[in-house]
Parts: sequence; C-alpha cells; structure tokens
Amino acid sequence: MKFVRYLSDGHVSYGTLSDDTVNELNGDPISGYSETGNTVALGDVKLLAPVTPGKVLAVGLNYRSHLNGAPEPANPEIFIKTPTCLNDPEGDIVLPAGDDNVHAEGELVVVIKNRTKGATPEEAAANILGVTCGNDVSARTWQSNDLQWWRAKASDTFGPVGPAVVTGLDYNALQLETRINGEVVQSQTTADLIFPVEAIVSFVSQAMTLEPGDIIFTGTPGTTSALKAGDVVEVELEGIGLLKNSVVDA
Repeated sequence: MKFVRYLSDGHVSYGTLSDDTVNELNGDPISGYSETGNTVALGDVKLLAPVTPGKVLAVGLNYRSHLNGAPEPANPEIFIKTPTCLNDPEGDIVLPAGDDNVHAEGELVVVIKNRTKGATPEEAAANILGVTCGNDVSARTWQSNDLQWWRAKASDTFGPVGPAVVTGLDYNALQLETRINGEVVQSQTTADLIFPVEAIVSFVSQAMTLEPGDIIFTGTPGTTSALKAGDVVEVELEGIGLLKNSVVDA
C-alpha cells in the first residue's frame, strides 16, 4: 500500500496511490481511515510530506561505506532533526546564508505506527507503519564548527520526505540511489545498513517513547556531494518512488 498526503482544491487529504490515481481517504493511515470512493489524477494534486511527525530523528554513520575511516559504532548514533525542517516532494531546498558547503544525503525513512517504548526488535518491527524516501540535507561547515547540529541538520527545508509511505516492503533489502542533475552520486542497498530498521527503532525506544507518526532517517551510504543553486536532487528507493527537489539560494 502506498499512502500519500496531498493538497487539492485548497484541501489537505490523505489517499492511497494506484499508478497515477489518488484514492481519497477519510482519516489517515496512522489513526485509521476509510475510502471515500473519490479519486483524482496524481498530476492534478500537490504532494505534501506524507507524514506530520511530532519527532524527527536520524542515524549517523549507519553504512560502512560512509564511515570514512571511523570505527563502526557500537550502537545507532542518533541525532535530532525537527518537524519544521520537513520539506514536500518537489519543494525547494533553500541554501542558507552562512554555510556554502551543503550536502545531499539520500536515506530510507521509517514511519512509526504505534506508540513504542522499550521494544525488542521484533516488537519494533510490528510498530512500523512503513517507509519513505528522505534527504537529510546537511550544512557541513556548521556541522563541523557548531557544538550541536541544530542548524546543520534542521534548517528550514533540510528534510525532504516522500513521495509516499509504503507498507509491506522488506525494509532491509531496498536499492537506494541519489542523483544530482541526473548523475548518480550514491547507490547502495539497505541490506548494507550497519543497524537494520527494527534495531534502530528498538534502540531509540529504550530511551525515548516513539509516538505514532514519528519518523527516523536511517543513515546515508558512501560519500555525499555538495549542492549549488540550480541543482536538482533525486532520491529514489526501490518500491517507494522518487523524491525530487530543486536547490535555490536563500
């Protein structure tokens, strides 16, 4: 199942996506829903970030190819983004004044379905609604120089997600590809995650209660690339779809 959140005729709705048709829902995929029977063409709506989380977390150094000589972490290295950094599919990534070394990071993003606290990996897996594509946009100068990563990782527009939340996939065996202006800059399978999806959710839940709708960026592979105004960034994940964002100056 592919769930989308969209704007049509000034009204925000949730729907399921079938090819290029959006089937309107009453309710939402987390709280519960029913089909209205109304449909609209995908090309006639504006897709929005498919979730409205209370918390946005992320994992650093979760692919061996991204360690760059650092030792493999003993536990998932969690940091916090913010809901205000989230960006829609096809929303602009705004390069901030003050850091001219901003990178794209294509990632798999996990969406929580049920309240999760102190979960085993098996329990955590049962509490996941699905996954979507994400871009953990990162301002590297601020990331290196600031004590905390609040603006390096959570500046406005630094969290594109979408286009859909997809259920029923093998989250730990999906091909991930990031492209800038059509050139492939990252390509790896989520089977190479150091900590798989259910282990990440379980680990976080030992310290922090995860609520329905919360999301977790699970890490980026390989090396990352700097962005400039005019670039177009695409993050594509097998079975999920394409997250596409243009880059503009502030």
